[in-house]
Amino acid sequence: MLCQSTQFMNKNIEIYSVNTVVVGSGAAGFNAVDRIHSFGQKDVVLVTEGMNMGTSRNTGSDKQTYYKLTLAGDKKDSIYDMAKTLFDGGSMDGDVSLVEAALSPKCFYRLVDIGVPFPHNKYGEYIGYKTDHDPGQRATSVGPLTSKIMTEKLEEQVVSRRIKIFDGYQVIGILTNQEKNSVTGLLTLNLHHLHEEEKRYTLFNCRNIVYATGGPAAIYQDSVYPESQTGASGIAYEAGVKGKNVTESQFGIASIKFRWNLSGTYQQVLPRYISTNQDGSDEKEFLDEYFSNTGKMLDAIFLKGYQWPFDPRKVENEGSSLIDLLVYHEKTVKGRRVYLDFMNNPSCAMDKGEMNFKLLGEESYTYLYNSKALFGKPIDRLAHMNQPAIDLYKSHGIDLEKEYLEIAVCAQHNNGGLSGNIWWESNVEGFFPVGEVNGSHGVYRPGGSALNAGQVGGLRAAQYITACRKEEPLLLEEFIKLTADQIQKLLEIGHQFISTIGDSSNVLEIRKCYASLMTKYGGIIRTQENVEEAIEEVKEALKTLVSQTKMKSIEELPYAYQNRDLLITQLVYLSGIEDYMKQNGKSRGSYLIAEEQGELRIDFLDQQLSFSLENSDLSSKVQEIAYANGEVTCNWRDVTPLPKEDSWFETVWNEFRNNRIIR
Repeated sequence: MLCQSTQFMNKNIEIYSVNTVVVGSGAAGFNAVDRIHSFGQKDVVLVTEGMNMGTSRNTGSDKQTYYKLTLAGDKKDSIYDMAKTLFDGGSMDGDVSLVEAALSPKCFYRLVDIGVPFPHNKYGEYIGYKTDHDPGQRATSVGPLTSKIMTEKLEEQVVSRRIKIFDGYQVIGILTNQEKNSVTGLLTLNLHHLHEEEKRYTLFNCRNIVYATGGPAAIYQDSVYPESQTGASGIAYEAGVKGKNVTESQFGIASIKFRWNLSGTYQQVLPRYISTNQDGSDEKEFLDEYFSNTGKMLDAIFLKGYQWPFDPRKVENEGSSLIDLLVYHEKTVKGRRVYLDFMNNPSCAMDKGEMNFKLLGEESYTYLYNSKALFGKPIDRLAHMNQPAIDLYKSHGIDLEKEYLEIAVCAQHNNGGLSGNIWWESNVEGFFPVGEVNGSHGVYRPGGSALNAGQVGGLRAAQYITACRKEEPLLLEEFIKLTADQIQKLLEIGHQFISTIGDSSNVLEIRKCYASLMTKYGGIIRTQENVEEAIEEVKEALKTLVSQTKMKSIEELPYAYQNRDLLITQLVYLSGIEDYMKQNGKSRGSYLIAEEQGELRIDFLDQQLSFSLENSDLSSKVQEIAYANGEVTCNWRDVTPLPKEDSWFETVWNEFRNNRIIR
């Protein structure tokens, strides 16, 4: 790595020249930089906005899942079977599915080797359990903080290698050779020196960027992503990187004071759902008025534990996802606050002062009976079945024994995102999105498959970079010549933001306004009219952002740049949603497309809701999306099929020995 400096707008800016920059300090980023270094490319650095930020370090669930090939028992499984499971999720490329399955054992065992304590039996078999969209028992876990432990163990590897880490550097621009459509570097904000003009910005001149910035968490107001996770997809779209399947986000019921998925035992103990006015008045239990009987309501609550993500296929016949719609309706449409109450049983289920468990269906009753939990209040059952679930909230200042838990239907994961090939390289040469920022998943995916994909993606990018992209970074003069205009534009935007510093600020207000717009119109209920209206609002906001922004201090500059990134991302995502509906796309995944003459109808909300389920026509296709100069274009292509190569050993061995595999 070489450190130099250059002049822009009469100020010196430091430039670091290096073969590869990995952006992001989550499980995907740490894995990628560690792999690149271990494969022999020592000229690699890691850049992060904050070492302790991001999703994988700061999130979890009742039992956070890692998805892998079956590694225990006598049930048949194969790489191809796992690939087919991933592929069958719909709109999933077959070649990527096969890679994610093929490298699953390699990536899993590496995590084991570095100290992630996945459980095994006395014979060394790594046992599993069945997760959602999983035909077998491929899931495993180390508890509620699987991804956090992965991140910590991977960080230890990176630190032990003494890889240079630029901590506190926010990427605000991806620089490219626009003629060759290849990356040339990055422009970052040095968050430690915002007050010093000569140190405020730092440039990186590099051949490769591994982009592990996580999902676009802050584009939605109701979000269960950790607050430390924002996302940086917008500047990648601005640099010409294409996206795919951006319509496919995952939503579910979560707490909002402390952001956490309310799956598993949180639902299986049958808490009371209530709503109030904004000031806490007019408390009421709202679920029972929409269900035909109390037993149906209780079973739907119980099944939320198994069937946590909202799924339009589980709305009909008073299914579990009807609860998501009712929570959304109370909060987003009626403007009320919604809570779970673990201190009291649902009123309609009470008989002579006790919970009437005989109202439950067979599945719910049997589970609670086997768990010896047919007694008491929800908090008593939760303490009996999963005391750590109570302790977790208490450690974040919320006592479920004494207070209500405020909830919303929240964005939780983005199955779509930036597009990459089987080496995780995008259409922009040298740019490799890995982790959640990469949209490798289809419409549906097994729980925990994202953690596997993040590890596989980092490995594949590292293999390709160390085999095929070893070139030295550009000479300083050539780098400046290719990127000067791009750098100048970004610096001028910053200068304009800074010029607004005064007595008031609207930076966070702008973010909240358009995040709320996304939750309302790009969340679990979508209509073409509303989405078209939202697109026009976001377009106008993006055009006027610099002139409309007001900052109170230089400390808000990072957030102003982030707002620009988020608006670009929101425009891309809303445009993808609009295009999907124009293709006659129906309800699927984790969202519902409202229409006038749908096949299914919910007549008991304040407003009638009509929709149809997706008929698989678009499940064999992938929506690709691109952004340029404020406009978004979409096109559709067939998914790549699952490869069926009859690989003869001697043939593959010959190609492998002659370095013809990685190319």
